[in-house]
Amino acid sequence: MSDHRERAVVRPYEPRDRADLFDICVRTGELGGDSRHKYPDLDLLPTIFAAPYAELEPDLAFVVDDGTRAVGYVVATADTAEFVRRFRAEWLPRVADRFPPPAGEPGTPSEEMARLLHEPERMLLPELAAYPAHLHIDLLPSHQRVGHGRELIDTLVAALTAKGVPGLHLGMVTANTRARPFYDRLGFHPVAVPDPGPVTYLGRRLG
Repeated sequence: MSDHRERAVVRPYEPRDRADLFDICVRTGELGGDSRHKYPDLDLLPTIFAAPYAELEPDLAFVVDDGTRAVGYVVATADTAEFVRRFRAEWLPRVADRFPPPAGEPGTPSEEMARLLHEPERMLLPELAAYPAHLHIDLLPSHQRVGHGRELIDTLVAALTAKGVPGLHLGMVTANTRARPFYDRLGFHPVAVPDPGPVTYLGRRLG
């Protein structure tokens, strides 16, 4: 395992990585750990947090390849407002029938996620306007804490900077306390958002 971890390289996402993208998202979707016990449909989380980015902005999707498969990824948008528009116009019609919104208040974790899927405008927060790009990053536990996460972020930041993007943000589940020092080390800082719920928003200036 250590040899594979050391030989792993970051490269642009390719369509052949789609199954790995879904697998990584599912296996890290519950506070960095396996989410299969919580979300029985294994396509649900990737349909919200991974696939639309790889489909709509593939030039901002990168994977860690250990020589046999993708073991981590970062996906992003350069412009959250434009992404929200395209998510509703282009992505949601492709997946809405598979994951319909709950009829009333969500009664299960899956219904809560389905509601998020149908409310992309939730990503539009005025407090984050100075950080128009946003990202999602996940690494399989077997390949964490050896520098791949930093390399993914550095690769994304270089791509965003080349596009002239002034700032980048992310929303992390506050309870995922193991992840917070990683973002602190990479120069992200808290951004105050009213009523953030279970999420902490972090921003980083670029350029």
